[in-house]
Amino acid sequence: MNRVLVVDDEPQIVRALVINLKARKYEVDAASDGATALRLAATRHPDVVVLDLGLPDMDGVEVIRGLRGWTRVPILVLSARQTSDEKVEALDAGADDYVTKPFGMDELLARLRAAVRRAEPTVQSEDPVTVETETFSVDLAAKKAHRDGRDVRLTPTEWHLLEVLVRNPGRLVSQKQLLQEVWGPSYGTETNYLRVYMAQLRRKLEVDPSHPRHFITEPGMGYRFER
Repeated sequence: MNRVLVVDDEPQIVRALVINLKARKYEVDAASDGATALRLAATRHPDVVVLDLGLPDMDGVEVIRGLRGWTRVPILVLSARQTSDEKVEALDAGADDYVTKPFGMDELLARLRAAVRRAEPTVQSEDPVTVETETFSVDLAAKKAHRDGRDVRLTPTEWHLLEVLVRNPGRLVSQKQLLQEVWGPSYGTETNYLRVYMAQLRRKLEVDPSHPRHFITEPGMGYRFER
């Protein structure tokens, strides 16, 4: 049974989420401020966090950064902030998805299920596949990346994006294909997600992120991984 941490200071939204999540057999914890959210995350170890950005004690982006300091738990932002810059800031801090208020409960639950699936371990194959470049390596079976002899910490979403690209070396992977394979079939136009997450992969794996050698952008079309 998956555990969800709901973080929102609007009681009616918390109540609606708790009722709907429990009806679908989720265990639910709730917090109305950032400090309580961070404490509950550390003690209750949720499988996914649903987070409002407008909290009374701190900005939700600060909560994301606090969580990302020690956990890869999927974070689904639920916020009335709708500008592209605000979405990018949350994604760049480490959020996995972004839903704007007002929202449809069915859509939110679908995105939550997708976030949980991305974080689930996959069955390792008998023949581990390792992709080597001059600066980093990717072990697809163990779901690990290494650079300069050290493990590279990747969130589940960063890993899925990396995995799709390295499994298709030299091939253009379209924006739509990446969005649907990493986030789910209902995605296809959220290209700002790709820009943010590709920037994060480059920061973690490329020698010169501003002049990438391995993760190549094909403007308006998609991305390509080159060994």
